[in-house]
Amino acid sequence: MAETLLVTIGAAPPPRLDKALARDVPEAAALSRSRLARMIADGAVARGATVLTDPKARVAEGDVLTLTLEPAAALETVAQDIALEVIHEDDALIVINKPAGMVVHPAPGSPQGTLVNALLHHCGATLSGIGGARRPGIVHRIDKDTSGLLVVAKSDRAHHGLAAQFEAHSVHRRYLALTYGVPDAGDPRLNGVRGVSFEPGNILKVTSGLDRHRTDRQRQAVTFSGGRHAVTRARVLERFGTPPVAALLECWLETGRTHQIRVHLAHAGHGLIGDPVYGGRRKLAHKALNSAAIEAVAGFPRQALHAATLGFVHPISEENMLFHAPLPDDLAALTEILRL
Repeated sequence: MAETLLVTIGAAPPPRLDKALARDVPEAAALSRSRLARMIADGAVARGATVLTDPKARVAEGDVLTLTLEPAAALETVAQDIALEVIHEDDALIVINKPAGMVVHPAPGSPQGTLVNALLHHCGATLSGIGGARRPGIVHRIDKDTSGLLVVAKSDRAHHGLAAQFEAHSVHRRYLALTYGVPDAGDPRLNGVRGVSFEPGNILKVTSGLDRHRTDRQRQAVTFSGGRHAVTRARVLERFGTPPVAALLECWLETGRTHQIRVHLAHAGHGLIGDPVYGGRRKLAHKALNSAAIEAVAGFPRQALHAATLGFVHPISEENMLFHAPLPDDLAALTEILRL
């Protein structure tokens, strides 16, 4: 059943209906500009008995507008009973530890079996609707073959609050990665790699633009002319081999771009173990690692990357939230073999 929302236009309103609504609709209603535009076009905004369908219609201070809010519509996406590892859930959001191999959002090549399909089943009626549709609000993604933590909104208000934090880069995210080689400030090779520098504490910093590869549109590429600004930092947690030929890194992002960690570490010459797109399959010296470790690295079936830590301010309660997910079994096993 449709609900109604009364909005009173405040002093010195913008000259257009759409802009006045965007300013004066209560924040708690969590109605985005795009949704307000659709409501105007659909005849869901009225002044008294007059329906306003022109976004440029003039409004005056004190006008009382009635907005008709239709119940969230069901999506065509199929709800599927897929097991999820739920780290936290409340009325506003849910935090999931996504397994490697699961796509986040349905796409032409993977319409089912995704995190969204699983969330539609798991959350059910607790989804109050994102943008007028009963669906989970995806505010960030991790690659299909990357494991780890994701937060998903269950309401418009939570979606807007989380999206604003990701846009402001205020969300705390840390990744664990297994790489070929060991980034080190003393490595003379890295002194000549554009965009690569080191900060105190031997922290690797990679700064560049990221854009689609010129010949392979499925890949991202480092660029220093255009693209989207991207900054990645990483520090070494553990070295493997004698001499060291692999490392466990903790990585964090100043920005959040597609494939950012994978591309930036490969640019620095320390691609992810198992990454078929950017990592490259390197031969490791038998004198540095035993045969079991070399075989495990060569046969690792996915990029060795895990979203281990996620922190944000709860968009409703304003509580500081911080979550951790240990290495999944496959990465933990690979790490243990490298230690031996």
